[in-house]
Amino acid sequence: MKSREDIESYLMKTGLPYEQLQPELWNVKPEGNENLIISIAGPVVVFRIKVMDLPPSGREKLYETMLRLNATEMIHGAFGVEGSAVVITDALQLENLDFSEFQGVIDDVGMAISKHYPLLSKFRVAA
Repeated sequence: MKSREDIESYLMKTGLPYEQLQPELWNVKPEGNENLIISIAGPVVVFRIKVMDLPPSGREKLYETMLRLNATEMIHGAFGVEGSAVVITDALQLENLDFSEFQGVIDDVGMAISKHYPLLSKFRVAA
């Protein structure tokens, strides 16, 4: 069975800067300034990154756009809302996790932000 030591080893192998916040919680900075949080939650590894703050109004079109992106563009993870933020989350089973899956999620998250942030950020302007 995989453990936090395996996650730590995968993080070192990626070569990305990261900080261990707690025994099973890491903050990874793929492009140097984002905060990709990786945590072990029971039998899964959870990946979460904040994309942007929710706009104060006009959220319905933003939600519709995120749902459409989830259905057509997101490979594994999904856009969602956590508190007052738009986030991308993903989860993988820890037991059979290998490095290529781990790296794949990090790459997918980065690609989703670079590809979809320009569209989503238009909703930040008060509607």
